[in-house]
Amino acid sequence: MTNSIFLDRTTPPHIATLILLAGLSALAMNIFLPSLPGMAAWFGVPYALMQLSVALYLALSAVLQILIGPISDRYGRRRVLIGSLILFLIATLGTLLAPNATVFLIFRMSQAVIASGMVLSRAVVRDMVPDAQAASMIGYVTMGMSIVPMIGPVIGGVLEEAIGWQANFGLLFVLGLFTLWLTWADLGETATIRPVTLIEQVRKYPQLLRSQRFWGYALAAAFASGSFFAYLGGAPYVGTEVFGLSASGVGALFALTAIGYALGNFLAGRFSVRLGMNRMVLIGALVTVTGLGLLMLVTLAGVHSPYVFFGFTSLVGLGNGITLPNANAGMLSIKPELAGTASGLGGAIMIGGGAALAALAGALLGPGSGELPLVLLMLASAIGSLLAILWVRARARALGLMA
Repeated sequence: MTNSIFLDRTTPPHIATLILLAGLSALAMNIFLPSLPGMAAWFGVPYALMQLSVALYLALSAVLQILIGPISDRYGRRRVLIGSLILFLIATLGTLLAPNATVFLIFRMSQAVIASGMVLSRAVVRDMVPDAQAASMIGYVTMGMSIVPMIGPVIGGVLEEAIGWQANFGLLFVLGLFTLWLTWADLGETATIRPVTLIEQVRKYPQLLRSQRFWGYALAAAFASGSFFAYLGGAPYVGTEVFGLSASGVGALFALTAIGYALGNFLAGRFSVRLGMNRMVLIGALVTVTGLGLLMLVTLAGVHSPYVFFGFTSLVGLGNGITLPNANAGMLSIKPELAGTASGLGGAIMIGGGAALAALAGALLGPGSGELPLVLLMLASAIGSLLAILWVRARARALGLMA
């Protein structure tokens, strides 16, 4: 692979471009979360309806990721990313001009096209480097992108209190314009484009779906991120309604989980090559289960504090930061020639499960409920991730591979 030259679109992209692409996708998911209660009041609808802006966004992201992977394998990463960014900008304008909650939710769902940034940043990495290095580089990419969602809810909460919730989407539009320019100027094509139809591409899905290790990695990632998506769906309510925090206060405490995620990504980048993908996924799953198990015990003991709740959920970020880069690299390693397809299909499984858990978190939390239902839901999902990677390790041993 040709060496990367920054702002030269005939060479592979600089890592900063991949970070921004993935970061914009993450930011679009969470910058407005502290504003959800205020947005519900603005449109005059229940919080549960406005919370669908998280679940519906994730659901459409899951559907789109099934298509994004094979389309990018067929037509190239560059074309798909530039087209997705243009559609994202149109959808973002729609959220700003929406006259009611229904129109807002339609355009909010349309913003999910930016999921291509998260899917294809991983696929581009796999195009550029082999397996062990891919896990490490994905770790560094996601560490960098975690800085964006770390400060996103903080900025979102401040903007909502100072200007209004619309400022969040205005910022997304400006950042989308910059990312479109950077992608056009820097991202050279990395895929080996093959002259096959999309139908032929989709027919290759069974090659992945028949692999027990692919399913193990996909479920490890899905359940690990499921804990986080349930948190995204329920934590704004817990922060504002259970603990009585302001929007900016919720945003500031959200940063604890993102700091944990950034640290986990750093550890993944630092140790994945040395310890191996499977061992790193296992370590991450154990960290998450331990953190949520302790939070459950403390909550059952009657300790109710926003600092305790958000402090322990930072371990969810830490565990996921270790688990996800390695689980994603594992999915892409099953069939390297189908890296885009694997990234999209695995992402769809991961995001689809996240959408369901985010919606369930919103349904479990209502007047009179505390934080315990959310904690139990997150813990159950984390245990699922632990069981999945144990399955992968057992399968690897049976095949005589590195467990």
